[in-house]
Amino acid sequence: MHANHKRTLTLSILLVLALVSLGLFLAWDLPKAWQWALERRAYIAGGLIVVATSIGLSTVLFQTITANRILTPSLMGFDALYILLQTALVYFFGLSALSPWEARGLFAVEVGIMVGFAILLYALMFRGGRTSLDLLLLVGIVFGVFFRSVSSLLQRLIDPGLHAALQDRFFANFSYVDKNLLWVTTALTIGCAAVMWRKRRIYDTLLLGRDISLNLGINYRREVIITLVLIAVLVSSSTALVGPVLFFGLLVAHLSYQLMRTDRHAWTLPGAVLIGITALLAGQFILGQVFAFNTALSIIIELFGGLAFLYLLLRKGGINK
Repeated sequence: MHANHKRTLTLSILLVLALVSLGLFLAWDLPKAWQWALERRAYIAGGLIVVATSIGLSTVLFQTITANRILTPSLMGFDALYILLQTALVYFFGLSALSPWEARGLFAVEVGIMVGFAILLYALMFRGGRTSLDLLLLVGIVFGVFFRSVSSLLQRLIDPGLHAALQDRFFANFSYVDKNLLWVTTALTIGCAAVMWRKRRIYDTLLLGRDISLNLGINYRREVIITLVLIAVLVSSSTALVGPVLFFGLLVAHLSYQLMRTDRHAWTLPGAVLIGITALLAGQFILGQVFAFNTALSIIIELFGGLAFLYLLLRKGGINK
């Protein structure tokens, strides 16, 4: 069988699995008042699909422009900045600042600050014609450490009761999605995904490296900056919607690489998205029916994602050759 036929078959199987997971999540064990339950599940499923799409696309393309498959966008400090924002709001305004009634304003502030931070960082790092991704990653890591340090300081100063309530905001919550925020996040995700898909052949060229890309007529600096801004929008909006997710993108990206057996983004991008959608929907369904939500899906995802990161780190270092 031709390689592309195999990849098409693989994507078809992934699509079927995603649809089956969606059907089970929506329709399994509906109560008598099924209209309300189905609507609630539909919004949760929509949130899971949006988050899986955002994280899958952003991770694959971040690894493309950095030419490193063990890196994720979280290295830029988005998760640490999100936690700092949550902590600062509780410290200065109390838990009322995080109430559902303030969700829209809070979402706009969080996304605006995270995207603004990313754009400011890119402007400083890429000024004067420079395009040093290594320096950008280093500065992002330093800012992440700084944000975590400030968050830790503020958490020590707030009331213990507030601190206990604040802890829930530090982990992704896939069991509740604000429907008003979902529409905004969906629009942002669709817009970014459309731009990324149109540039998929450019990303194939970027995989060859900066020098070859320039020789082939690609404006390397412009494409990298545009992609980083798109990644910032995707990561910021998904983080503000459900909370920080560290290793999920790494997991789905590498599963996509293994299943697609190619570096072409026409295959790896939809592969990562479909794997992410299946994992989140199936995981939430299994937890809801088997464990009755006694275990948070985000904890299991981070466990397997962290193990995958350690495996890749050891393999890249030559320890397990």
